[in-house]
Parts: sequence; C-alpha cells; structure tokens
Amino acid sequence: MYAVIRSGGKQYRVAPGQTVKVERLPGNVGGQITFGEVLAVGTDEPKLVTGKDAAGATVTGKIVSQDRHRKVIVLKYKTGGQYKIQRGHRQNYTAVQVSEITL
Repeated sequence: MYAVIRSGGKQYRVAPGQTVKVERLPGNVGGQITFGEVLAVGTDEPKLVTGKDAAGATVTGKIVSQDRHRKVIVLKYKTGGQYKIQRGHRQNYTAVQVSEITL
C-alpha cells in the first residue's frame, strides 16, 4: 500500500516504514505528525483510489529529525570583467518515518 501526499507545495509517494524528507514542519523530534492532504492511495487492487475517496485518507508518521540538506554552491560569472559571485544555500527539512496509511 502506498499514498501520494502533498506537503510544502510538493508531492511525495510514501509507503509505511519509509522515511521521507519534506519541507520544514513544526514539531519536535519523536513527535507524531498527520498529513491530511492525501491525493491518491494505491492498494493491493489494481485500481487507484483518488478524488473524494482519497481525501478522507490520512497518513501518520513520526518525526525522525529536523536538519538541513548539503550545501549547494551557486556561482555567477561574466566574461570580460571582474564579476564573480559565489554563494551557498542549505535548505531546511524534516525527516518523517511513515507509520500507517488509513482509508
């Protein structure tokens, strides 16, 4: 069984027992979190549950960590001059271990 959820403006395909990194969510490490916006649910049957049926589903999980991704280096450069700018960026994330999907 798997579900497609929306969190932080992005969509994620999750299954029970899987750990997924989503945009920073409020909460402490070890706390429970519920994703209410479920877009689709895949069951053992070949049919995919979507729409109003999937909107009633909930995905619950446990917050494993609140951390930051690796640094991404951004370099701006123009030829013929002395223009060179280097910047770095680290995005915050919350690692959530999915415990169950209920319809």
